[in-house]
Amino acid sequence: MRILRNYILLECVAPFLTALSALTCVFLLGYLVKLANLVINKGVSLLMVGKVFALYVPVLLTYTLPLACLIGVILTFSRMSADNEIMAIRASGVLLRRLLTPLIAAGIVLSLITFILNDRVIPYAYHEQRATLKNIGVSNPTALLEPGIFITAFEGQVLFIHKVEDNRLYNITIYQPQPDGKPTRTIIAREGEFTSVPGEDKVILKLLNGTSDEVDINDPGKFYKLNFNTLFITLDLSQNREKVDKKPREMSLKELTAEIDRLEALLVDVSRLKTEYHRKISWSLTPLIFILMAFPLAVITNKREKSANVLIAGLCAAAYYLLVLGSEALSIEKIAPAYLVMWTPPVIGLSVAAYLNYRMIKK
Repeated sequence: MRILRNYILLECVAPFLTALSALTCVFLLGYLVKLANLVINKGVSLLMVGKVFALYVPVLLTYTLPLACLIGVILTFSRMSADNEIMAIRASGVLLRRLLTPLIAAGIVLSLITFILNDRVIPYAYHEQRATLKNIGVSNPTALLEPGIFITAFEGQVLFIHKVEDNRLYNITIYQPQPDGKPTRTIIAREGEFTSVPGEDKVILKLLNGTSDEVDINDPGKFYKLNFNTLFITLDLSQNREKVDKKPREMSLKELTAEIDRLEALLVDVSRLKTEYHRKISWSLTPLIFILMAFPLAVITNKREKSANVLIAGLCAAAYYLLVLGSEALSIEKIAPAYLVMWTPPVIGLSVAAYLNYRMIKK
């Protein structure tokens, strides 16, 4: 039995690692395009972008690792079933349920790894990535500029830019909220460009060919309109130097517990924090659930076509992920308690896996 156990585990390693590498690379490719834009068009240093890229890898592992378990086990046992190895094992007097023992052990180990990722590694990676991106905006303001969205990174200013090319901006709209409830000042310019202020967390925005509109305080039905050829505006980046507060996904279980206790004492809604707390723990069981589901599916299908097996794996994973997302929504909206609804997906997953294995063993 020891020889058979080692054989099964070794057979699963290659497809598992292949699936893990392929899935991680596919997800990284989409993110790589965005980071390449920062280097090529925004002039951000390659070292800084490389750090952001490296921090994104562990974040992906929490999703790709369970899916790689599902694909790896299905491919392994589908191949063994198609080659009649499963039949030979049963003919030798070995019960199929004994083949589950090494798979369960591997699933427990991978679930523990996923738990550590969720509790320690991924919160750190999330937080460091967000802090690094914020520092990129301080050292290189143009990296903060994305056309077609409202930009609030500059204190006291809201920018909307239609087009950005290198350091050149086109069709710019700036909203400047005024104190004491006064109407907002609006500045519109056809072109603009940034100039850094040495030694300060400020930049000078040079606007060309535009207008500045401001409502008359005494008569809101009237406004002043100023046409200009050149206008200089100082934008403050000092707020970006402030400490980056942690979001729920950037907290460990210990930090989430402390924050929940603190906010509950202040009668603050903590549904998101409780949802994240239970999500981190319940999601850690996903590798074990996917392995237990993959084994009977692979043996029952008895197909060698890899495309069909991967399709089965994809459908199973999609159904489970949708169930998790639905549970999160119910928990955040306080339709059901987090401790109940967030544990529904793993309970359902384990129940389905147990049923499939029972049916397989009975055949």
